Amino acid sequence: MMKIWNLGLISYDTALSVQKCIARKHLDALKKGINANYDTLLLVEHKPVYTVGIREATSKEEILRLRSLGAEFRNTNRGGLITFHGPGQLVAYPVINLKRFKPSVKWYVDSLEETVIRMCAELGIEAQRSPHTGVWVGDNKLAAIGVHASRYITTHGIALNCDIDLNWFKHIDPCGIKDKGVTSLTQEIGKLCTIVDMTPKFLQNFEKVFDCSCEELDSSQQKEILKGVYDNLLVEENL
Repeated sequence: MMKIWNLGLISYDTALSVQKCIARKHLDALKKGINANYDTLLLVEHKPVYTVGIREATSKEEILRLRSLGAEFRNTNRGGLITFHGPGQLVAYPVINLKRFKPSVKWYVDSLEETVIRMCAELGIEAQRSPHTGVWVGDNKLAAIGVHASRYITTHGIALNCDIDLNWFKHIDPCGIKDKGVTSLTQEIGKLCTIVDMTPKFLQNFEKVFDCSCEELDSSQQKEILKGVYDNLLVEENL
């Protein structure tokens, strides 16, 4: 069983804090030899933020330039290079124990890609993989992937452009790739594709690809996961 927690529009920092809470529960259970299932899929929409992975160094001047655009900037421990997250983009953070599925990060990345590729097929979009990772429509990236795994416990995940303002990407080389573009479901289909409308389609395909069933995390389970550690952050986000 996969628990689903839809956090809505929140900051990158808050989403990361929640991921860390869930990952810590996974790791503590492993350390104690407890067979507990904390597999959780976080669904969020971020306030504008540029993030970079562990393979990229960014100068102070570049960080200041990006922040001057009205976005935050964060270094992360995920794979991949620079990308943008913002309103209109569905971000999925599976915090799961891969040993419950397949203990392979490659399989995991392929499965995240497959989830979006199947979803796109249902929408009439021909999407595919690329040596650059992520999901592509021709030479334009539709979904970016950057993951981290510790003892097969995953954090970070996949960002799917639903109806995001693509102008944010013009200020960077997304994922460090030059001469490639970025697209969205709205742009490909030619009609509005909101996160609200696209989330059920994403979840249906996620269940099929990961061969799992999903159910919403109730408020008591949410409180149990957090245990007050990040109360201040959550109050700020009105969660």
